[in-house]
Amino acid sequence: MKTWRALAAAAALSLTLAGCGGASGGSDNTLTVWLMDGSAPDVLVDELNKEFEQSHPGMTVDYQIQQWNGIQDRLTTALASNDPPDVIELGNSQNPQFSAEGTLLDLTADADGLDKAQWVPALAESGAWDGQQYGVPFYAANRVVVYNEELFQQAGITQPPTTRDELLGTITKLEQTHGADPEFQSLYLPGQSWYALLSFIWDSGGDIAVRDGANYRGALDTAQTREGVEFYQQLVQTSATSAPADTDEAEPQQAEVYAKGKVAMMIALPWEVQTAAETNPRMPEISGAFPIPSKYPGKTAPVFLGGSNLAIPAGSANAAAAKDWLKLLTSQKYQTKLAESGVVPGASQDTSALEGNPISAAMAIASKAGRVPPPVPQWAAVEAGQNPLKDMMTAVLTRQKTVVDATMEANAKITEALAATS
Repeated sequence: MKTWRALAAAAALSLTLAGCGGASGGSDNTLTVWLMDGSAPDVLVDELNKEFEQSHPGMTVDYQIQQWNGIQDRLTTALASNDPPDVIELGNSQNPQFSAEGTLLDLTADADGLDKAQWVPALAESGAWDGQQYGVPFYAANRVVVYNEELFQQAGITQPPTTRDELLGTITKLEQTHGADPEFQSLYLPGQSWYALLSFIWDSGGDIAVRDGANYRGALDTAQTREGVEFYQQLVQTSATSAPADTDEAEPQQAEVYAKGKVAMMIALPWEVQTAAETNPRMPEISGAFPIPSKYPGKTAPVFLGGSNLAIPAGSANAAAAKDWLKLLTSQKYQTKLAESGVVPGASQDTSALEGNPISAAMAIASKAGRVPPPVPQWAAVEAGQNPLKDMMTAVLTRQKTVVDATMEANAKITEALAATS
């Protein structure tokens, strides 16, 4: 079975990773499948491969687990070779680059047979390029608000907040009850948690980038986007979080801070509860979760949907068989098994298998409003290195710049990056 720590590596999918190369491919009677470490439970893949081999006499599946570290270069090398794998897994932000390079097989005509009607829309978008479909949704994960039920109960809070105003009110109640403890934090919110910021920007009607003709340009210089930034700033100020303003949730690991039992809420991926349990085994039993609240009653805020797609290299020697393998994986049988492993299935709208766990149940609800950054090759350059969104957030929270000035500066950098030739 997949562990949540393994999913942690896969959920950082929006980063363009670098490392050493390597290639491995198939032959007439071998279907080579590359999946990433932790992406699918071994029992699921074993069953799927056995079923595939039974329906394809004489053919065997060479299943190879790849590490995320270095996968960008490894895929580039493999896809350019004369003997690429037959099925590969791609982070959803990696898909546009390889689609644009022409190294992936066009699956547009096959999409309906791969149950396209059930695909998660955001992942389907990331697998499309220039009107054609090159990636098939695999699975996804998104952030929720994880909370300490004991601290909530002690403050007399019986129901999680469902709107932004209620969230602020919850913070106030928590501070009134626990605020005398210098180690207490009603909300742990690092200054550069830009994935969390996206929820408030999108919920306010803003965006980070929008289509401009055939390309994209930055969209931070709008009143709606600035409203989202200002609400993030308000959360930081109201909660008086001690999280650093100049790092994200990984420095320090917010799950380790949460494990101390003094944090009432954090905006996190579900696996972070299990990470906290490595330090404090009680955390899973005293933790609940709810979708990030919206400013609009009856809705949840949109969330960044990190996940993976599957694709067939253009040079695959077994493209027809590879499509059959994908048909099995996108069937309801295996999509249900994916959900049972604790992730949002990429090719099924049925997330009922996630309802048994309160953390994954909240993730499933929130995923319905999942979104992704611009599905263009240049987006990886925005996130890599000196991310202008992170710089913007730190500048605002430390009052080095006004919201207007910080968003204008970040917007110019994003526009420049998106205009670069890939």
